[in-house]
Order: sequence, then C-alpha cells, then structure tokens
Amino acid sequence: MGFARACSVALVGVEGVVVEVQADLEPGVAAFTLVGLPDKSLVESRDRVRAAVVNSGAEWPQKKLTVGLSPASVPKGGSGFDLAVACAVLGAAERIDPASIADVVMIGELGLDGRVRPVRGVLPAVLAAAEAGYRQVVVPEQTAGEAALVPGVSVLGVRSLRQLIAVLADERVPEEPPTDRGRPDSMLAGLMVPGAGLGTGLAPLSADGTAHRPDLADVAGQERARRALEVAAAGGHHLLLSGPPGAGKTMLAERITAILPPLSRQESLEVTAVHSVAGILPPGEPLISRAPYCAPHHSATMQSLVGGGNGLPRPGAVSLAHRGVLFLDEAPEFSGRALDALRQPLESGHVVVARAAGVVRLPARFLMVLAANPCPCGRHTLAGAGCECPPSAVRRYQARLSGPLLDRVDLRVEVEPVGRADLMGSGGRGESSEAVAARVREARERAGERLAGTPWTTNSEVPGHELRTRLVAAPGALMAAERDMERGVLTARGLDRVLRVAWTVADLRGADRPDASDIAVALELRTGIQRGVPMQAGAP
Repeated sequence: MGFARACSVALVGVEGVVVEVQADLEPGVAAFTLVGLPDKSLVESRDRVRAAVVNSGAEWPQKKLTVGLSPASVPKGGSGFDLAVACAVLGAAERIDPASIADVVMIGELGLDGRVRPVRGVLPAVLAAAEAGYRQVVVPEQTAGEAALVPGVSVLGVRSLRQLIAVLADERVPEEPPTDRGRPDSMLAGLMVPGAGLGTGLAPLSADGTAHRPDLADVAGQERARRALEVAAAGGHHLLLSGPPGAGKTMLAERITAILPPLSRQESLEVTAVHSVAGILPPGEPLISRAPYCAPHHSATMQSLVGGGNGLPRPGAVSLAHRGVLFLDEAPEFSGRALDALRQPLESGHVVVARAAGVVRLPARFLMVLAANPCPCGRHTLAGAGCECPPSAVRRYQARLSGPLLDRVDLRVEVEPVGRADLMGSGGRGESSEAVAARVREARERAGERLAGTPWTTNSEVPGHELRTRLVAAPGALMAAERDMERGVLTARGLDRVLRVAWTVADLRGADRPDASDIAVALELRTGIQRGVPMQAGAP
C-alpha cells in the first residue's frame, strides 16, 4: 500500500483554508475516487491529472486510487488543486519521495499536456498558507510574482509538471519552450474573468481604452465641491454631489482617486487579494499600489454590489472598491434594495453575505461618492429652465435615497451650474491634483500620528465615544452642533460624523484640534445650511 500527502488551499471568499490532499493506493481494480466535498470543476480534475501525469513521462499507477481532501467539511472548488493531487498520486506511487511534498503547498491547474496553468486567488491562498505555518509554496510561473509578495515564504514558480517532478526527485530540470511570441499568452486566460476587465468601470478610461489619471485642474469653477472633495479624501468621508446635469458631478468624482494617498503595504495586499479572487488583477502587475475606483452602472443588482453568485458568494462592487472609491452615478436610479444593502458595509467596513452554500465575510472599507439630479428631468433647481416635473414626482425621486442611507453620508454638496467665465477660462485654472494631494497627504499624516496605537487610521473610522471622551474639540466649539441636534436637524450618528469631519478640516489647516469654525464648516458640508464661514484651500 502506498500513501502520500501534499497541501493546497481552498478559498472561502478572500480567506483561505489549508487543505491536505491525501492519496492512497491499494491493490484492486484500477479506479480513481475523489472525496472531500469537491465541486464539479474539482471532480473533473481526475481526468486532467491522469492525462497530465502520463504526458509528463510518468507512469500512472494501475491500482485502486483514493484521493481525499481534508478537512472534508469545507467546500472545495476550482482547478487550483490539480498540482497537489498530481504530486500526492506520484508520491504514493513512489515516483517522488513522499517526505519531499508533505509540507509543501501547491496551487495550480494542470493542462492535459502537463503544463501548469495559473489560477485566480494565488495571493490570498499563499497568505493563508503562511498564517498556517507553511514556508514552501509551488505556484504557476505566471503568478510567482504575486505569491512572492507574502514575506517569509519560499516560492517556486514552475511551467510544467515535468519540471516540478524533476525538482522534487533531484533530477535535471528540463527546459520548457516558451509560449509563442507575437500573440497574447493563452496561459493567462485563467487569471481574468470574461467581462471583468477595465470596461467594468474599475478605472477611468481614456479614448484608446487605457487607464489614465484625470487632473483636478480640468474642473472649471466648483470651488465648494472641490473643497468637499479634498475633505472627503483627507478623512475618508462619504460624499453626495447633487445638482443639474452637466454641472460636473461625474467629472469631480472621477478625479478623487488622483488626490488619495498611495496605499500602504498592508492595504495593497488587501486590495490585491480581493482583485485576485475576483479575476480582475492585471497580468504583470502583482501588487496594486493605487486606490481602486469602481463605478457600477445604475442597473446593478444588489448581489453585484455587495457580493453573490452561484455557490459561495464572490466579491461585489463594495469589495472591489475596498480601500478606494465606490462611485454611484445617478444614485436615485439604483434599486432601493441595492442602496439599502450598503448600510452595513458603510458602518462596519466589511460585508457578510449569507447563502445556502455558506457565509462569507468580505472586506468593504471604501469611500462612497453619490451623484444625483434634483428631479427626473434634472432642471428642478435651475431658474427658468422649464422643469415640468410635478411636485409629487420630485418628492418620489428624491426619496429614493433613504434617510438611513443619507444619514451615513458625511458631506452633502450642491453642485451649481458652471458660469461662462469659469468655463471659458477667464476665471483662471484651478489647483492641480498634485497640489491638493500634497495637502491631503499631510492631513492623513497628522491623523495617523494622532491615532497611532489605535485600530483606526482615518478620521472617518473613529467611533463617536472616542470623539466625545478622548479626542475632544476646543471648549465651546460644539454649541452650534448641539443646537442643531436639539432642533432635530442632526441625529446622534450625524453629530458623530460632524465631529469626524471637523477633525479632518482641522488637520487640513494644521490645527491641533477643531474649533468653532471647523465645526461650522462640518455642519455646512453636512446640512447644506450656510454658516457664514469661508471654505478656502487648506483652511476654513
């Protein structure tokens, strides 16, 4: 009797569980049995592995073969177990030393000719293996750079099963011919989900389809909206831009990623892990260092926003925008169920999706930007524009953004139509994204120093109890906010969010703590009621 084991990883959402792949050979009629709660794609690995082993020059054991995936209670799917199954079978057949693969994690799909094809989710799989104490990982050659992002793990990238057998058996490693040049690498097809490329709105596109970074200086006028954008980026505050069509709401939203600071190492790993599982990680760019931008269409379903799909849920738009920006253009046109499903991730920074196949927890800490027209025709706030919407239609349209959702939005700005002087350039060119990004970065650094030693990194994450007890404003600064709360203009959650915005405004002007003017700016940005305070760049 022959027995061997190797290891692989089963992904549940963006979290991984190390799976022990056990192969057992017994005398009897030649058969191949796969047990351990596999899905359809994993059951099909029996034929892929057999053909790959034979075409790699190894002999397939003509005995009763049982392959078990442990723990058997965890659902397992995908083709990433092929490499571990093949090595476990070869170890049981004594083609390779079973001890050499016992503590090696193997991830990869096998082609019928023995080539190792890349799969999605390599980074979260290797992260799970490292957390479980494994230090040796074998992955497809194309994803070796992605796996190498995990510190403390030795990564071996292989091009074929033949090469891996030679390495494990301490034999001469054969040369594998590279793929044909002059055409796309077909081996990379497994990394991308069809239809999930740049066209889904993960990054603003230029005319030739390549990603670019629009500059905030392109926006004509809109000083108040620009300041609100700066505050939102500095503190991670959610933003609502309302105004008539053509005022520049979408243009402003597309430029917020240009003023956000680069992602930290930990944040980059989180974002890369989500994008790797979703199949939208660009080949050749294993680590995402810039804040992502996700702009789903208003016809998106609730499942596409928060996560869903057949079997175990897959990441939705809120997870794809993790540590970045989620822009909902024409927000009132989204379904009520889809918008209300955003309430939980807006508060907690993650989303828990429960389905019959299991419960998945996905990261979802994002900056939400909403854009809305004042009425169905969009001309309700324009003087002499001829809005023909009846008052009932205007009320119904505006009520599509529910009160509980708007209560979680820190900044609400009315975007006015652009004047002729601003549009034709006589008003002067506005500040560039680089200048605004420098102030945002300095404000983030001040907040980071203040919040050092806490689980929070931005002002928008600080709970209200901390703002009222430890991080207090200047004496008498909250009088205006307390009056608004007594009048019913602010809720308890609204007061906490005003305090968070006030801290961000204070950080932008370099103050130690917010005063009455900072609170007034925060109240004006939340309620839209003029408070008589100027909103200048870097200072209220």
